[in-house]
Amino acid sequence: MNTEKADTNEQLTTTTARVSTIVCEIGKFSSIDPTQDFYEAGVTSVAALTLLMELESAFEVSIPDDQFIGARTVQRLAEVIVGLANA
Repeated sequence: MNTEKADTNEQLTTTTARVSTIVCEIGKFSSIDPTQDFYEAGVTSVAALTLLMELESAFEVSIPDDQFIGARTVQRLAEVIVGLANA
């Protein structure tokens, strides 16, 4: 595996952990599976707006609405954030 791919994988792992922590704080969960739809787990649309603002602040990125709406899991949100951070 080349260094760039290893760095991206490490960044994705770290980002997934941070996103999970933020989703759990906003959703008041003790934990969440990274592949679980957090709306189905109980995150409301109002809480999702708070989640969006927290993620943008924590990662210093601007997440387009269509990408945020389509990213319904911790794993997918982390992928979106890493992609934006590396763009």
